[in-house]
Amino acid sequence: MSQMRAQRVGEQIKKELSDILMREVKDPRVEFVTVTGVDVTGDLQQATVYVTVLGDSEEEGETLKALRQAKGFIRSEIGKRITLRKTPDIEFAFDESIDYGNRIEKLINDLKKEE
Repeated sequence: MSQMRAQRVGEQIKKELSDILMREVKDPRVEFVTVTGVDVTGDLQQATVYVTVLGDSEEEGETLKALRQAKGFIRSEIGKRITLRKTPDIEFAFDESIDYGNRIEKLINDLKKEE
């Protein structure tokens, strides 16, 4: 039961966070951020937000820095929009799955060309 609730809260945080980043955060380093997933612990105390950024690794680093600086504001906005006793502590991480998927696809295409 706790895991299902954590998943529902994670989806709600993902939806609200996407809206907050698009409309409320005015930092230009956060313009090309996409929230790809949110993992919430079973006790709803911590949330890991996975993001992707359009750009190179330097821009990814700057974006992550900007997100960490805006964490307090983002957390307070989520607290206003989602009714929980305690708003989860938010950590930001890059979603490496897209790069990994692209690498696998390239390897498969290279194998097909060799045949």
